[in-house]
Amino acid sequence: MKSFEYFEPSTLEEAVYLLERYNGRASVLAGGTDLLVEMKEGLRTPAYVINIKHIAGMDYLSYDEEEGLRIGSLVTIRAVETSQIVQKKYAGLAQAASDLGSIQIRNRATVAGNICRASPSADTLPSLIADQATIRVFGSRGERNILLEKFFAGPGQTVLTQDEVLTEIIVPAPPPRTGKVYFKHGRRKAMELASVGVAVTLTLESDICQDIRIVLGAVAPTPIRALKAEEVLRNNSIDRLDIAAAAQAAMVESRPISDVRSSADYRREMVRVLTSRAIRQALEMAKSV
Repeated sequence: MKSFEYFEPSTLEEAVYLLERYNGRASVLAGGTDLLVEMKEGLRTPAYVINIKHIAGMDYLSYDEEEGLRIGSLVTIRAVETSQIVQKKYAGLAQAASDLGSIQIRNRATVAGNICRASPSADTLPSLIADQATIRVFGSRGERNILLEKFFAGPGQTVLTQDEVLTEIIVPAPPPRTGKVYFKHGRRKAMELASVGVAVTLTLESDICQDIRIVLGAVAPTPIRALKAEEVLRNNSIDRLDIAAAAQAAMVESRPISDVRSSADYRREMVRVLTSRAIRQALEMAKSV
């Protein structure tokens, strides 16, 4: 590991000042589960590390029927996984959190860090996008909100400027009769990066699919909405043939690559299988609430 200078700011303003001062040569440390490993392996060599864990008031996890779910940037994956309100209202996100790494990793890794890492296979991203999450960031020019779906610019790339810090994730309260599901497929059942991830959030009005969002992970440079698949089901009464058609559309919309975890063709087929399965389960959940 190359030498670096280390800072522990006590306020957001101080952290932003340091990021602006060092202009792209600094990395933010929250959980550190990706950053420290990559530094040890020489994949990232920041000249400065800014540890934000000592900034007060950024570790909250709260829910309100008006504001929805609010997740501070220091909230761990494990806190989300074990939250009763997340399990009840955001089942897809709870499942995604439980699928991420090992329990040791989940006890240190933060949701904000998983977002900012911008890995195409990150587990929390499809569910958060399917739930219409927004993130709040703070920088030298003030605060702004960004729809999470618009946050990613490519593998490991986001629209954050060099002096901005993600401070909060906001997820709207779910409407009545909404089902939320996340399925992950990998070579192992635990401690594995996703070869394919599929999240579905589906809302019924009577027997009609009033709204649906289908998000695919690990099959494109960033997580993607399967918009044509959604169109097959939105404003329709869903039957078995509709589900099959939507799953086929999602498979066509995916843009996977071949790598050490699986081939592109295999990933496409698993998109079809998992999308079908996720829609069916989300539909049953929506009918039961």
